Amino acid sequence: MLEQLISILKESKSVVISTHTRPDGDAIGSQIALGLFLVKQGKTVSLINHDPAPFNMDWLPGSDRLEVFDGSLSQRESISAADVIVIIDTNTEDRLGDLGIPIRSAAGTKVLVDHHTSPESWFDLSLCRESASSSGELVYEIIGAWNPDALDFDIAVALYVAIMTDTGSFRYSNVSPSLHRMVADLLERGGLDVSKIHDSIFDRRSPEVLALISRVLETARFYYDSQIGSLVISRRVLNETRANVEHSDGFANYILSVEGVRVALLFTETVKGTKVSFRSKGEDHVHTWAQAFGGGGHKNASGAFLRKPLEEAMEVVVSRAPRFVDLKIEGSESGENLSPEDSAYLNSLLDVQTKGPAS
Repeated sequence: MLEQLISILKESKSVVISTHTRPDGDAIGSQIALGLFLVKQGKTVSLINHDPAPFNMDWLPGSDRLEVFDGSLSQRESISAADVIVIIDTNTEDRLGDLGIPIRSAAGTKVLVDHHTSPESWFDLSLCRESASSSGELVYEIIGAWNPDALDFDIAVALYVAIMTDTGSFRYSNVSPSLHRMVADLLERGGLDVSKIHDSIFDRRSPEVLALISRVLETARFYYDSQIGSLVISRRVLNETRANVEHSDGFANYILSVEGVRVALLFTETVKGTKVSFRSKGEDHVHTWAQAFGGGGHKNASGAFLRKPLEEAMEVVVSRAPRFVDLKIEGSESGENLSPEDSAYLNSLLDVQTKGPAS
């Protein structure tokens, strides 16, 4: 499959690369790395996304090549005329946002490079491996099998960011000895300053972000003998702190770091419903839980969107935890219903969270 993908890219003249809405480090890093590499191979490359890069990644070399899809004729022509369209780090049309229809209707070969579960069937060729730490790992393999000498500083930085962010700074279970050897190669070829890269990604916080963290941590709640924990980001809090929802990446890890917590849930209120981020440890897999609500992702990091108001979404997601997590509750059966105390807390919390000016 790798050889076939490289052959298709070698024969192409123009390539469009895109990724999912609200792109994270793996999405942006992988996209930029592959794009810069293909430019070095003489290809005409367009990097087009539904959303801009996160604020803490706008410094990446090559980020100036990223375009936000605005429906313009030039962008539509780039997509429709491309020999190959590469989709990175997502495997469903809906996660491409407004780009979904233009990409699917284009005549070019659609290639998927991804490490998530259950890809849709409309791709012409797929390089998918769920066991891969990141899409960045797969892009590294493409470059290594094609022309590893082209791996320069700019490409190495992008790949390092992709891999580092999707492995939780190399602390998740998807880290392997072979991945460390891969990263060592990036450090050597790129001459990277890893401390500077880490600071640029994780230590760029504004007063608004600190205010958001403070308000969100006040919503912390624990269920099922503290094996499940949750945080809430309401529209009201976003308005009052003047923070952006993109600044909430990693918030669920605050809950997951609490001793005894096995799954963390982050509920984000939106105009059309509620976004839920699922995070877990070890063998407590959450992808099937997210899939039950139309979402998906990794075994330990998934997401879903419910077209339900915040309070309803919270109650239905939390109450179904026992279906997907083997909860161990001493002296009682886990059941599917919240305790009266938890239900009362949810109601009181949500009454406060959902009042106030809408945005």
